[in-house]
Amino acid sequence: MSTDIELSEQVTLAHTQAQPLRIVGGNSKSFLGNATDGDSLDVRTHTGIISYEPSELVITAKAGTPLREIEAALHEHSQWLAFEPPHFGADATLGGTIAAGLSGPARPWSGSARDFVLGVRCINGKGEILKFGGQVMKNVAGYDVSRLMVGAMGTLGVLLDISLKVLPTVEQSLTLQFELAENDLSAWLRQWSSTALPLTAACHHQDTLRLRLSGTPSSLDAAHALLGADARVSDDQFWNDLREHRLSFFESEKPLWRVSLQGGAQPLPLHGDCLYDWGGAQRWLLSDERATVVRAAVEACGGHATLFRQADLDAPVFHPLPTGLRDLQRRVKQAFDPAGILNPRRFSPDW
Repeated sequence: MSTDIELSEQVTLAHTQAQPLRIVGGNSKSFLGNATDGDSLDVRTHTGIISYEPSELVITAKAGTPLREIEAALHEHSQWLAFEPPHFGADATLGGTIAAGLSGPARPWSGSARDFVLGVRCINGKGEILKFGGQVMKNVAGYDVSRLMVGAMGTLGVLLDISLKVLPTVEQSLTLQFELAENDLSAWLRQWSSTALPLTAACHHQDTLRLRLSGTPSSLDAAHALLGADARVSDDQFWNDLREHRLSFFESEKPLWRVSLQGGAQPLPLHGDCLYDWGGAQRWLLSDERATVVRAAVEACGGHATLFRQADLDAPVFHPLPTGLRDLQRRVKQAFDPAGILNPRRFSPDW
């Protein structure tokens, strides 16, 4: 089992030799971002739950701990990771989950992965072991650097330990299904957005809208009576398959774009197949359109587009940042990893 000191020594040596490192966990999300190279820094043996206080709704575990182990421990106490992290494979780890920063169907209503991180210990690019945040809901000790690690994809530090806020599992869920044209989706969602519906997921594809509601049986019956529905489904398999990209939609060979927009935005003027997640705030787009065309259309609607799976499309993975944000990102990288050895080029070919 790798210790903190052993991992720190490996990073320190790589820093002094300016030798790039490729952080290796479960590899379930290795397809995300740009390809990176370097000597392998394997964190898979840095594993184990450090502490879990069900009454405090906090769990702390080492970064190499399998995500399924975390979820099993929480399940025993009727608790869960409410941001519904995608696994994308049986070997998904806690560290990879936080480094990728992805969230599942409940994200707009329960919060994102970043919202649930309370603290981390990590190794920066010089081999120094740093600690940020803690194990409490409120932390006023300076900048919230721990959440900066969420979605950084290992470019700022090697995650060692992570403390997360957890929540009680919902009492009951049901899915309502409606036949609804794509052009009518925005107006439909606006109509119901101001009501106190117990929504926890909303997905639209091929003129079918699915809503997941979660709460007490009486609250679900009331919501069902208010909304009506063409069908009522109590099975959660659809949402699991959506989260893990197991729906037939994701089997296409076309480039897959992850588009982020305001929930009420209209359909994009692009050729391809679009699946609306998060009530439309996240969209999965299958399209052969040129990257410049996709990103121009998304920018015109106030959003950004990430090339989630490239399918040999020669284009930048991440949406180009404005100059100010790009310079800020570069300075943050320089502060944490001055030699640029941690997962080089994962975010940008420039660093």
